[in-house]
This record gives sequence, C-alpha cells and structure tokens, in this order.
Amino acid sequence: MSRTRFIVVSVILDALSVNASIVAAFFLRFAGELPSFNFMPYVALSPLITLLYLGAGYVFGLYEPERTESTWELARAAFQAVTLGTILTVAVAFFAGPRFFSFSRLVILIAWATQFAMLVGWRALLLRFTSVLWPEQRILIVGTTELAVELATELEQRAGWGYRVVGFLRHAGPDGPCESETPVLGDVHDMTAIISRERVDRVIIASPVALRELIEDMALNNESDVRVEVIPELYEIFIGTVDSTVSDIPLMELTRPAPPGWYVSTKRLVDVLLSLTALVVLSPLLLLASLAVLLTMGWPVFFFQERVGRGGRPFQVIKFRTMIKDAEARCGPVLAEQDDPRITPLGRFMRKTRVDELPQLANILLGQMSFVGPRPERPFFVEQHLRAIPGYRERFKVKPGVTGLAQVSGGYATTPERKLKFDLIYMYHQNLLMDVQILVETVRVVLTGRGAR
Repeated sequence: MSRTRFIVVSVILDALSVNASIVAAFFLRFAGELPSFNFMPYVALSPLITLLYLGAGYVFGLYEPERTESTWELARAAFQAVTLGTILTVAVAFFAGPRFFSFSRLVILIAWATQFAMLVGWRALLLRFTSVLWPEQRILIVGTTELAVELATELEQRAGWGYRVVGFLRHAGPDGPCESETPVLGDVHDMTAIISRERVDRVIIASPVALRELIEDMALNNESDVRVEVIPELYEIFIGTVDSTVSDIPLMELTRPAPPGWYVSTKRLVDVLLSLTALVVLSPLLLLASLAVLLTMGWPVFFFQERVGRGGRPFQVIKFRTMIKDAEARCGPVLAEQDDPRITPLGRFMRKTRVDELPQLANILLGQMSFVGPRPERPFFVEQHLRAIPGYRERFKVKPGVTGLAQVSGGYATTPERKLKFDLIYMYHQNLLMDVQILVETVRVVLTGRGAR
C-alpha cells in the first residue's frame, strides 16, 4: 500500500469509526434503543463532528504514519486526538443551542472510549497484515564515531520506512574507525558534491559541537532543500526542541519545512481582505498625504523603487516620496541613516508615522508583498549582503512584508545582520498568532514613533 493510499484509507476509516462509535455508545447508553429526542441532535451534527475528529487526528499526526511507527506513539496520538475531538463535540453541542443540548453527555463519554479503541485497533491490524511503501529517504551521516555507526544501524533496521543510509563523511574531529558495512564517501569538504551525486534527502550530523561552523553554513545556505539534522548535546536540548527519535537517539532538525498550505492560503486571504478594506477606509488620508507631498516637494508624489521579493524576483515597491528629488544622483544607492539630510521635514514625519508605507497596500493586493514578512531590499544591497552575510538567501523563501519582526524589535537603521536574525526567527516560527502580534506591535510603534528616523 502506498503512503498516499494509506492516508486516504485512514481518513475514510476514521470517519466511519467515529460515527460507528457514537452510534454504538447510543445503543449501550439506551439499552439497544435509539431515542429520537437524543439521537436526532447527533444526526444533525454528525457532519461537523466528523470534521472535528478528523481535524484533531490531523493535528496529532494520525495521518502521518511515520510519526506513529510504534504502538505507544500510535496510542498516544489517538488518545490526544479523541480527547480533543470529544472536547470540541461537547462545545459544539453546548453552543449550538437548546435543540442540540439534548445530545446525551453520557453517550459522548462512552463514545470517547469506543473511538479510542477503534482508532488504535484498525490501525494496529492494518499495519500488522499490510506494509506501507514509503518514498525512499537517502541519508548521509556526517561523522564516523560509535554513535554515528549506531544511528546508521538503527536506520537500516527501519528500511521498510524508506530509510537508506548512502554513506558516512569524515570530519577533522575525533572520528574513530568506521566499523560499518556502509561506506565512507569522503570528508566534509566533499559534502556538496556528494549530496548532489548521491541524491541525498537528509543529512544527519553526529558531532554537532565539533562541527558548529559547518552546521551553521548548511542550515543557512541550504539551497538544495536537503533536511539537516543533528544529534544534540545538552546545550542544544536546553535551547531547542527534539523533533524526532531513532530508537533512543534524539534528533533536532535545523532546516524547517515550508509553511503548511492552509496557513499560506489563509494569510493570502487576510492580505487581500485587509488591503482592500484599508485602501477604502484610509482613502482620505492617502489623498491628504498626496496633496501634502505635492505642495511641499512637488512632483512626483509616489516613489517607485525596484526591490527583491520571494524567490529573488524583482518588483516595484510603491511609497510616498520622502526625499529630495534625485536623492541618489550623486552618491548612488546608499542606505538611509539617522538624520539623513536627503529626507525632507515632511518626509521625516511621514517615515516616523509610517504614512509613507501606506501605498504598499497596492503591492499587497497585487500579491507582491504581505502585511507581515521580511522587509524587501534593493537589488544593489541584496548582492552585497549575499556575498557578506551567511544565510541571507534564506529570507527570500517567503513573501516580503510591509512590517516584520525586525521592524518592531530593532531600530530603523539597525544592521542587516541583526535584521536577518529577526527575519529567520519569524520564518522558522511563523504562524497566524505571531502575525497578529507583529501587526499589533506595529501599531504601537507607529503611535509612539519608536525606531523611526
């Protein structure tokens, strides 16, 4: 059975199991009868209840079989999913009104136990009598220590899950003799060529302390979408989270997968709705600002400048003009500084209140930018930063934003290196709540003028 088919079968069987469990609970509660007064509220709510339980199963990884390879992990995920689904069902029955409140609470409690048993039971039987064909994961292990060899052995014992260790890499640290049938393919200096030649999907570094610089380079300059993991020392565990285990060996992932599709779609929908609303509501302010620029600085009112967006693609950002005409005619492209003489008095006020950024609502509506994300930079400076700052290319994996964590956490003229750190923090941990927090903090920054020049 393929992985995709397994997931489809899981969703179908879970939907059937959830409803069969509830019906069975009714029979147990009412001694083999289905009283209409209690049963009909369930029938009316059954589509929503099914979606709630499937959503809970998704949250706790029931449709990611690689996360439930052991019976204990399967039982724990099912317990969490059924508990969350039950809580949501009770909430829906309560808030749906008096008509649905007659949905028996004892039935819900009995159903919790039967659902847990069925969700675990059918999976255990299916995995006992069928095998899942996993996509091959080609793994390269950096290090030839005893721990590296143990990890390779454990992975090879899980070959049925698609794991294939292609080889080891030596490094300049305290590597010992590699007592394994898996070959040593070279040293860390050959890593890029070996990853390409062996079509590697995952790199696991078995000596993170000895290879600190290598880890940083791989995590921040990973252009081949290879998953990078380390076997953490105590220090890494103190500051991070273990993402997975192989037998009793913990692994921490340094690279992060792309945001889930639902998050990207939701964020784009919010961008469109908010930008349209803001353009309508703020149209008097936009008109007033346009007149102020025209009367004090003359034409043009708007300032179009090429910036680098997602995937390194250029686009024209739109802002109100805040500098004198031909501000860079003599000096060429330079970053704005504190007390920059090229900025006019009105321009300084507009920058302090962020009014100059409002025309970027059009960039958001066109899909070139988002409300929250790394600020887009000019091609001239991007080329410089790519050469000078490790990991700078990483920020182009997401859509740029009007505001971002760097803008609400640092000063207006903070260094590109510090801005990149904030951008990476946002990219590795972005979620809708974080977006809302940054937007709220942006409003506070605008009202107080903090960080603007």
